[in-house]
Amino acid sequence: MSLKTYFSDTKGTSVLATVDPQGQPNSAIYSRPHVMNDGTVAFIMANRRTYANIQANPQASYLFVEEGEGWRGKRLGLTRVREEKDPDVIAQFRRKSYPPEEEAKVGDLTMVYFEVNEELPLIGPGPNA
Repeated sequence: MSLKTYFSDTKGTSVLATVDPQGQPNSAIYSRPHVMNDGTVAFIMANRRTYANIQANPQASYLFVEEGEGWRGKRLGLTRVREEKDPDVIAQFRRKSYPPEEEAKVGDLTMVYFEVNEELPLIGPGPNA
C-alpha cells in the first residue's frame, strides 16, 4: 500500500521528533502527513520548537500508531527538502479550521516538505534487518 493511501485511509496518533542545535530532543503530537505526488510528505507547522529545530537540523523522525487493537503503524526517517509559506497553498491542505481568536494565537504557518529516507513498521526492525 502506498503512503498516500495508507495515511488517507488509516486513523491513529502520531509524533514528530526533532533535535535542536545542541542535540536536545523534542517530540510533538502531529497530524498525519500530507503525502505529495512526488513522494514527499508535508506537515503544516506553527513557528514553535519543532519548526525551529527543523531549521537547524533537517532530520526528523515520525512515528504513527494506528487506532485499534495491537501495535500497528509506521516509523519514517525524514529529511526536510523545502518549505511553503503561501497562506493560500497552506489553506488547501488544512484539515481543520479554528475560530479566528484561536487562529490568531497560532501565528504564521509553514508547510514543511520532507523526503522519506526510511519506512519501517511500528514494531520490529523492518525487512532489511
